[in-house]
Amino acid sequence: MRTYFPPCNPNFARMCISNDTLPGLSALAKSPPYYNRFVLPESQRNLLDVVLVSPRNPLNIGAAARAMANFGLHRLSVVAPFDPTWREARSAIGAPDLLLNAVESATFAEAVASCTLVVGTGTLTWRNPEQPVIQLPELAPLVSQELARGGRVALVFGSEKHGLTREDLSYCHLLVEIPTDPLQPSMNLGQAVAVCLYELIRSAESAPTTPVPSVTSSAPSGRLDLLAGVIEEAMQAVGYSPRAMQPANRHDLRLLLRRLSLSAHDTRRILGLFRRILWRLNHLGR
Repeated sequence: MRTYFPPCNPNFARMCISNDTLPGLSALAKSPPYYNRFVLPESQRNLLDVVLVSPRNPLNIGAAARAMANFGLHRLSVVAPFDPTWREARSAIGAPDLLLNAVESATFAEAVASCTLVVGTGTLTWRNPEQPVIQLPELAPLVSQELARGGRVALVFGSEKHGLTREDLSYCHLLVEIPTDPLQPSMNLGQAVAVCLYELIRSAESAPTTPVPSVTSSAPSGRLDLLAGVIEEAMQAVGYSPRAMQPANRHDLRLLLRRLSLSAHDTRRILGLFRRILWRLNHLGR
């Protein structure tokens, strides 16, 4: 026995989506598209760096590059990669040029030298943080403010094996925690990059896009390291601590300078002050 299907009424579809029957659907059809609505403005894309520290698997580097391309970012820095063939990763679908143009650095300090806000990522499960810790949803306003005043931001991810080390984190102004289940706190590197970038990019529409004139520019990380080196020389000149304590003092000094949130102008003045003190110390008794 055959089932009979009556001929379709050509007006049926129009009747179903008319304003009288489904007003919400009609309004939705007239609203602007939402796809790619939250990508960062062009003026800010060059101010956000993704930094991978000691990544081991080239496929993860490629996945991170693909995630960056998804959200319109293209400044990738790779620090001391384990595999020298990482630029050939096949997982960078749609982003081979991003891998080819990525910057390879020998040290983390070199990779973030020009950045005014360095944000480390990770879990608190196996570490005792020494810098301010924020949750991932709280990061977007801080990054938006730094970008709006012309600063450069580095979003940093550690090795798949152990994440960012204590030494790595001493170069970071903040540590952002990605909320995960305690039974499985670590994430795949490529997935972590994608999650963090999505959280940042989705807030781009409400972020300020014009410079903030009332806020002074922050000191780049490289200038803070230069200041730390001069202060350390002055400490050694006055015998501040024994040689065995110098690495610990160097670590604490890096953290302190980033905690102070020094402006570029203040950093320059303090640098000049300690250089003068050091010069006087070196010329005493001559």
